[in-house]
Amino acid sequence: MTRVPLRPLPRVLEAREKGENPDSIERENIRRRNEATRDRARARAESRLLVLAGLFVCAFAVIGGRMSVLASSEPAEPRASAAGAGILAQRADIVDRKGRILATNFETHSLYARPQDMIEPAHAAQELARIFPDLEAARLTEAFTGKRRFIWIKRKISPEQKQAVHDIGEPGLLFGPREMRLYPNGKLAAHVLGGASFGREGVHAAEVVGAAGVEKHFDARLRDPARGHEPLRLSLDLSVQAAVERVLQGGMGLMNAKGAASVLMDVHTGEIISIASLPDFDPNRPPPATSDAKPGDSPLFNRAVQGLYELGSTFKIFAAAQALELGVVEPGTMIDTSGRIRWGDFTISDMYDHGEALSVADVIVESSNVGTARIAKKIGADRQQDFMRALGLTEPTPFEIVEARGAKPLLPARWSELSAMTISFGHGISVSPLHLAAAYATIANGGRQITPTLLRRDTAQQGTRVLSPETARAARRMLRRVVADKAGTANMAEVAGYAVGGKTGTADKPKPTGGYYEDRVIATFASMFPAHDPRFVLVVMLDEPVETSGEEPRRTAGWTAVPVAAEIIRRVAPLLGLRPEIEPRAATDITLTSN
Repeated sequence: MTRVPLRPLPRVLEAREKGENPDSIERENIRRRNEATRDRARARAESRLLVLAGLFVCAFAVIGGRMSVLASSEPAEPRASAAGAGILAQRADIVDRKGRILATNFETHSLYARPQDMIEPAHAAQELARIFPDLEAARLTEAFTGKRRFIWIKRKISPEQKQAVHDIGEPGLLFGPREMRLYPNGKLAAHVLGGASFGREGVHAAEVVGAAGVEKHFDARLRDPARGHEPLRLSLDLSVQAAVERVLQGGMGLMNAKGAASVLMDVHTGEIISIASLPDFDPNRPPPATSDAKPGDSPLFNRAVQGLYELGSTFKIFAAAQALELGVVEPGTMIDTSGRIRWGDFTISDMYDHGEALSVADVIVESSNVGTARIAKKIGADRQQDFMRALGLTEPTPFEIVEARGAKPLLPARWSELSAMTISFGHGISVSPLHLAAAYATIANGGRQITPTLLRRDTAQQGTRVLSPETARAARRMLRRVVADKAGTANMAEVAGYAVGGKTGTADKPKPTGGYYEDRVIATFASMFPAHDPRFVLVVMLDEPVETSGEEPRRTAGWTAVPVAAEIIRRVAPLLGLRPEIEPRAATDITLTSN
């Protein structure tokens, strides 16, 4: 910077010539120099202030942004999750075939605590223990006074509980919105629906995932945001399901059974109109799963789908139908039923003496083990195995609940001739009641294999043909006689106005350690109605029933499962749109006369 002299000589000389005071020149230069110095200092100060202001603005922006992030984040403990993956709480409704709600969503709240904001943690703990009896005040106090900054108290609470917690007045107790799964019909169709639980969850949302049944099988479909407005429509009929479960529950108690199951199926579409398993549970409050050695005793166990049982004489119609289809017998062919069949250490015998011989039809009507075994010998083990496979009795049923995947029938390690004889009357092979219903539907619909489904269908299935229509018709006539004839084992299944055909099965229950119980059975009745033109198949199974109205206890299916099935048909046939009618007579009973 060039400094200007305070007393420049030219100006001093010029001032003297004019008679002016040269000192004024110096004072003016000093003033100007001071003003320039002040201007430079002011400019420097303003620049510094601008820089400092900019720094403050940036600092406040960073702090404000961080505070916004913290304010909008969930005060939850750290957890591993996919980057950017939000919690989807939406879940579609489940409805029955008529659109009535089976499962829906319900808005509720969760309860959590932030101990650092609590004023009286001990008092809050005592009040919470009073509101929620399953909580312990001592443990809550310890948690509230510890080092944790976030504590889950309840994943879901009722509106009444929320109000009670709110009345405590503790600022450290906070609520988060929740959408939980609600089953408005309680226990009704519990094993079908299965239930749901929370998956990933935070304070502001929780992921509702299927835990069992159709909820788990269709989990991806129900959680799909693009289809959230579209309910999942099942084939179940809510009214029919309620009637079936009520009768089955009453029959189970009346017959002193430890468990029961039923399957009601449309023989043409394969739709399951009703499926029940007892004992059951409330999916709104499911019992905890146990690691018990006997899972079949748990109310969570689905006897209709998961349960694999020897279903006894209900299998006899399969032997008769296959023999008719192969042409090795006719309905009137006489079969030796005398004595017993001995095969090594194994003996096949009948409960009652059926005489020297019975026709094939009478073997079914009177349920002769010996006669059925002799029919099976005519068929052969290999052909029988192929037929059972065609009926779907050797593999898990492709049914739309997750429990069906593990229900693989128990088959003999070696399908020998002895196996063929015992399987013909339902021993040596274990299947579920659902398997049996699908196999009976094949006979009922004219011989086409049917796949049971829980989804609403409007068209008939066109499965593989297993039997000719003529064979299926002949088999249905035999099943009708089992109910209609006095000698039949299911004559108590007759329902006025609704012709019923079916077959009983009473199988000794196997022991876990091997062998069979002498006083425990699985009693089953597999039926179809109306028998002359079947539309529905009904299978009823009772676990360890015993009827005690007589002098001696009676355990056979004719005394236990049959009356229960008859009452179910009596209740649900009108609900299914079936009108009572007089059964048409067979053409052979009509005598033509001329005028």
